[in-house]
Amino acid sequence: MADAPDDRYTIISADTHAGGSHAQYREYLDPAYLADFDEWRGRYKNPFKDLKDDRRSRNWDSNQRWAEQGDDGVVAEVIFPNTVPPFFPSFVLFAQPPKPDEYTHRLAGIRAHNRWLADYVAEAPVRRAGIGQIFTNDVDDAIADSRWIKDHGLRGGVLLPNGGPDVTWSRPLYDPELDRLWAVLEELELPVHTHGGTGLPDYGPYPVAPLLYLAEARFYSQRPMAHLILSGVFERFPRLKFVLTELGCAWVPSMLEELDRIMRSLREKRTGELRYSDDQILPLLPSEYFARNCWMGVSQPKPPDAAVRTALGPDRFMWGNDYPHEEGTFPFTREHLRQVFHGTPVATMRQILGGNAAALYGFDLDALAPYAAELGPTVAELEEPLTELPPDPNQALVRGVVS
Repeated sequence: MADAPDDRYTIISADTHAGGSHAQYREYLDPAYLADFDEWRGRYKNPFKDLKDDRRSRNWDSNQRWAEQGDDGVVAEVIFPNTVPPFFPSFVLFAQPPKPDEYTHRLAGIRAHNRWLADYVAEAPVRRAGIGQIFTNDVDDAIADSRWIKDHGLRGGVLLPNGGPDVTWSRPLYDPELDRLWAVLEELELPVHTHGGTGLPDYGPYPVAPLLYLAEARFYSQRPMAHLILSGVFERFPRLKFVLTELGCAWVPSMLEELDRIMRSLREKRTGELRYSDDQILPLLPSEYFARNCWMGVSQPKPPDAAVRTALGPDRFMWGNDYPHEEGTFPFTREHLRQVFHGTPVATMRQILGGNAAALYGFDLDALAPYAAELGPTVAELEEPLTELPPDPNQALVRGVVS
């Protein structure tokens, strides 16, 4: 496929966020839930400032969104959810999986979001890959929703709930009952995602809770990869595509080294008093399953993330700007790329900025080339190291330009 003109890059962000307003979601909600929604909405108070002031329109206003993304050099995007769907207790990514008494309403909420997202993607299908949401409480529902996601053009795939260790009411990802779901997702060729900042326990109403979140969020967000590898999901479903997003990637080689060590110890019967059955010994090493089944959506990468991209494999690192979040690289994406990637070979840059995402999510680089010709940063521009901060250093720090 043709890329952008030789002097420009085609940038596809593998991590952006969007969602509808409550008024918009109401239009997509099953009519049976409208009265309950109106009552819920009347009680709801939004705690997130980026969903309250004039920045919130970035979630659904295509004109504003494309103008800002284009100014930043980004021509296409993979879209995760961002707002608060009907009947959710909080921001969509951080909400725990629904309890049994919440399930029916919460399921109606994510289905309203998926319908909204399908229409949103249809406004610019060449430039958007939407990721639909599913729950794993009921496997038949999850399968039905996955087929709906495929049939309605959400080629980004599905987002899994990542329950914390205190979530006992929803199936863990290593539950054998989910094999029916993995089989369908493999058949449909839908990428399967988890997202950073999820899977944490409820720390309770203590002043230290936010600090514990900062200290442990990465650990809990990393667990799904180990769970899927060690439980043999990738062995049983070798064509399943799994993506971890907004977690960095500098930690991946050391985790794989530790998981390989564990598997080798099982093979060599070096587990001390602990005993394991032969069916727990996988035929491949965890690092080999990663190389075959896993991708990393690396949002606002830092130099240590960039340094391990070769170890991940040439097609596994996908850059993301985390638009429209404050910690993302907007509006300083060019400065960020110059700081972290200057001196990187052009062919490698084309892969990590767009080629890898295009291959995984089915973006047509030929169709994106006219946008890149107009909006993409030049090769010469990104080869220049960053020697000074943008005009507002404080904002630059917030946007992630400074490592």
